[in-house]
Amino acid sequence: MVAWYTTETVAGKDISKHLGVVMGSTIRARNIGRDIVAGLRTIVGGEVPEYTEMMAHARNQAIERMQQKAADIGADGIVCVRFSTAMIMQGTAEVMAFGTAVKYK
Repeated sequence: MVAWYTTETVAGKDISKHLGVVMGSTIRARNIGRDIVAGLRTIVGGEVPEYTEMMAHARNQAIERMQQKAADIGADGIVCVRFSTAMIMQGTAEVMAFGTAVKYK
């Protein structure tokens, strides 16, 4: 898989070419079973691990899709990686990972 970095440069590597923006996204829907447990957790406060786990899986899937897009265009790496999350409709969220695909010298 193509390595990704949140920085503009990669230590020890010189970027020879920018190939453009690559992105990967996934849309996840809440689950009624999770909602019931999460609703109970909100009464006492604290972290809602059911949703934490769901969003972690969504981020990982978005990263993998971004890496695949970069590999498809022959990139050696991805720099300036950022994440975005948006509600699409009630009970669903999109997680997107995006960055600049690059070639190294």
